[in-house]
Order: sequence, then structure tokens, then C-alpha cells
Amino acid sequence: MDVETLSLAAYCVAIIGASLLGGWLPSLVRMTHTRTQLIMSGVAGLMLGVALFHLLPHSLVSLQHSVAAHLSAVDVVALWVMAGLVVMLLLLRLFHFHQHDYGDDEHGHHDHPHDAHRDTGAHPLSWVGIAAGLGLHTLIDGIALGASVHTGDGHGHHGFSWIGLGVFLAILLHKPLDALSITSMMQAGGWGARARAMANIGFATLCPLGALLFIWGVGLLDNQAYVVGCALAFSTGVFLCISLSDLLPEVHFHSHDRIKLTVSFLVGIGLAYALRFIEPASSHSLQRFTLL
Repeated sequence: MDVETLSLAAYCVAIIGASLLGGWLPSLVRMTHTRTQLIMSGVAGLMLGVALFHLLPHSLVSLQHSVAAHLSAVDVVALWVMAGLVVMLLLLRLFHFHQHDYGDDEHGHHDHPHDAHRDTGAHPLSWVGIAAGLGLHTLIDGIALGASVHTGDGHGHHGFSWIGLGVFLAILLHKPLDALSITSMMQAGGWGARARAMANIGFATLCPLGALLFIWGVGLLDNQAYVVGCALAFSTGVFLCISLSDLLPEVHFHSHDRIKLTVSFLVGIGLAYALRFIEPASSHSLQRFTLL
């Protein structure tokens, strides 16, 4: 079994475990408002850093010699980045599926004025829309993971993909919040523990499914570098949208804990940037890249 397969298998197992843990989190630990916001802020920074420091450069490298003669790799990357951003924005707008507030903070206050419009009740089937949106979301995450892990072979250095590690960390830290959204809405709607557990297990398997489908599908194609490059560019747009349009706006509306949230955000960016120093030097090489 090669390194790519082993790393992807390990990532999938870890993501499944994190997602299951997120769904069961309410019964294990008290997720205060402040703790949730700190996690969101750090994940936002990590996803932003992974998008700009890793996914975007790797997409350019993958496409530099695989695009048609009459096309520019930069133009192709820009198109797919925009596609990823628009698709994820439409999902966010259509399903409104992220419920990021799980309680008051440890000081007893809850300063979140932009949530005044949210319905405080929960229909028994309210979780279906959330699950549908998050299901599509996590399948796209799986594609991003599969494409990033596949770059280990795509640049001529067969072995471990450091960009895959960055994408994995971003998904791993974000997935528990998604699973928590689904199970919390189901609980509010009166669903029992067994139904919540089944939905949690089903959701946990979607990201690995997306990754495996991408790896299997790209293996059937001739121009794999082009497909991987487009998938990485698409994933760049997805990560940018999640970070800037979904996670950061929620954190931005909080007048309290500004220093903590800012530090957490910068730590996430720093972690993403630090991964550059352990990547092979050739992975971001654009020495032969032509813009025209």
C-alpha cells in the first residue's frame, strides 16, 4: 500500500471520528459560546491560510503544463476559484445550515445581535435542510481532501503530500461543528438518541466518500494533472467562502473577547503558513510557469 493511500485512509478515519465526536459533544462536554467562537476563529484562519498558501499555488503548478495551448493556467485557476466560491455561497444562502451558537458563555452573557432574526423554535424536520446543505458541503470537502492528497504524485515526488495535511487539519477541526449543528437541531425537534446517532454516522461518512470518489474517478482519466489542478482551484474558492463568508462574520459580530478571537484567528493562519516550511521545495515551484 503506497503512502498516498495510507495517508488518505488515516485522514478519513480521523475525520469520521471527529465528526462522530462533534455529534455526541453535547452529552460529553459543555460547549460554551466563547469556546465555540474561539474554535471558529482559529478554523477560519486555518482555512484561509490553507486556501492561499497551499491550494492556490498547487493548482497553478498542476495546471502549468496541462492546459490547452490557447488557454492561460492563471485564467483557468481564476475561473475555478470563482466557481468554488459561488457554489459554496449559494449553498450557504440556500440552506442556512450553520448553527454556531450552542449556549451562553461562561460569564453568563451572549452578545450576538445579528442572531435576532433567527427562529428560536425547531420543527421536527428542520434538521433535514441543515443536513442536506452540510451533506453537499462535506462532499465538496472530501473532493478537496482527495485532490490535495493526490498532489503527492502529481508533482513528481511520489510520497506524502503536505498540502493534504493542511486540508485535513482544516476539515478535521471544522467537521465537529457541522455534526453538532445537525444533532442539536434534531434534539431540539424531538428526535431520539437512536435517530440522532444514525444521522451522525451517515454524515460522518460523507467526507471520506467524497475523497474516495475523487481518487477513484481521477484514476480513470488521462489528463489527471488538469483535473487535480481544477479541483484544487475549486477547493480554494470553497475554503475562501467558508472562512470569509461563513465563519469570520459570525466572529466579527462579537464585541467581547476580541483579543482572544483575533489571536485564535492569527494562530490558524500561522499554522497554515508553517506547513510551507516542511513541504518539498518543488511543490510550489513556478520557475517555468508562463502567464501568457
